[in-house]
Amino acid sequence: MTTSSSHADLWLLRVLLVIFVLMGTALLRPGGLALGPALLCGLLFGAALILFELRLRQVPLQRLLGAALGSLLGIVGAFFISLILWHARLRAGVLGFTDGLVLLTMGYIGLALGAAKGDMLNLAALGGIFGGEKSRHAKLLDTSAIIDGRICELAATGFLEGPFLVPQYVLHELQAIADSAESGKRSRGRRGLDVLQQMQKSPGLELRLIDDDCPQIKQVDHKLIAAAQHRQCKIVTTDFNLNKLARVQQVEVLNVNEAAQAVKAAVLPGEVLRVAISREGKEVHQGVGYLEDGTMVVVDHARRLISRTVDVTVTSVLQTTAGKMIFGRLEERAEPAAPPAPQPWLANTPTG
Repeated sequence: MTTSSSHADLWLLRVLLVIFVLMGTALLRPGGLALGPALLCGLLFGAALILFELRLRQVPLQRLLGAALGSLLGIVGAFFISLILWHARLRAGVLGFTDGLVLLTMGYIGLALGAAKGDMLNLAALGGIFGGEKSRHAKLLDTSAIIDGRICELAATGFLEGPFLVPQYVLHELQAIADSAESGKRSRGRRGLDVLQQMQKSPGLELRLIDDDCPQIKQVDHKLIAAAQHRQCKIVTTDFNLNKLARVQQVEVLNVNEAAQAVKAAVLPGEVLRVAISREGKEVHQGVGYLEDGTMVVVDHARRLISRTVDVTVTSVLQTTAGKMIFGRLEERAEPAAPPAPQPWLANTPTG
């Protein structure tokens, strides 16, 4: 991940640009200005260029192409209008002013309309020349999905296509969790950083840090949604609230928990499961155990078998909003026969 170094190189280029602009204004003295005002104008001009470039970085590629195409069409339209005005034989001063005004107006209209209609461009139809295909398959990882860790296995199996994008503010949030004074949070944060390192070292995975940020937005969830809208990609998460919020704003979400729920093996009535009874159920006679994937199994007449592993015959399966629940009854072989009680007359029988 060389994003940090490339970010520093970019700022170095910006500083060099400002220096060159200052040198140019100091040498040329536009408008006959003195050295101080000329340097101030150069500094303001360089700062305006950098702000304009930073703003353009947040504009989707489709809008940039639309704006460029619209500006070109506007300039062509201004050229033909100028030809018409030239044949009207206006005075030289009036003609020059009118040409400039027409060029400015048509260029602005083309730029504005092209940027507004740029979302209608289909970059995928151009064969991926502008990277539209690659951006379409990109996945934004949030903090919860990284700490969860299952994204690494899903990506390694090929069920999720990359590249996988991690914004800098998500990395900072992970670092803050890893530095927490609370041991539970600290271990979760370190696990998330380990998962990122594992994904980085996996030969078939592409993990990239990105600098997309919206300083005016404070919450990380809202930053992620804005970045997904800007890049037109999906968010990978296990956060229930982020899942709902993103879908309300028409952003596609891949929820790892929903994927895990979807690939659970179907359990049908009559099947026999091996379950460890771990606690009491709500009813007096019930015991509760869990399968390896976390599915709750409620077993009748198993309360007395807590801490034991038994065979359970499935009687019904209930799907709820909280997940799947399985109800079953004990298999006969799950209750070992009690050893025969010694007969009193045997205890008094003398031996050999």
